Amino acid sequence: MYGLRMLSEDDFSYALENTKVIRNPEKRIDTFSSSFINYTLITEDMDQVRLSKVREGSIQAEKPEIISPDHFSKLLLDGFGEKANQFAESISRFGNQWALLKYGFKVSKSDFRVYEVNEPIDLLAPRLLDEIEARNDPMSAVLTGVDDGWEVCLLKFMLDLSAASGGQNLRDFRDQGLI
Repeated sequence: MYGLRMLSEDDFSYALENTKVIRNPEKRIDTFSSSFINYTLITEDMDQVRLSKVREGSIQAEKPEIISPDHFSKLLLDGFGEKANQFAESISRFGNQWALLKYGFKVSKSDFRVYEVNEPIDLLAPRLLDEIEARNDPMSAVLTGVDDGWEVCLLKFMLDLSAASGGQNLRDFRDQGLI
């Protein structure tokens, strides 16, 4: 396929380390319905000076699901040995102390677009941030990252957003008597 290549471990790490969130969504991932995050990811072309790429799209974060200790222990047991069985038993015994959430994501390609701008990232990012903030979309995010590993940058952002949302999601589930 044209333009696709496997990232090396170093490239993967570099993408993770160089993902910067300029603007987080004002709201977290919703507990009881899907959330749609509109992202703008800005990267610099590594081969051309002053050339940046802008990727815009949306990600659907499905509502989190509670994973019960019994369900977790069944997932854990598939293909694992005796120590895993012992751990699963301890989870089942102390199940009321465990609360796990499962998040699902869907990147919407229908809203996806890429364009190039002949401007360095350090000048382009603040300008795009101003434009996006003027839209008053509480679920928009602006990121900078690495061109070759742009998808890794986007996934890191979503994992970080899930982690930041988890505490409130758990409180909402507890408040509703679901855990």
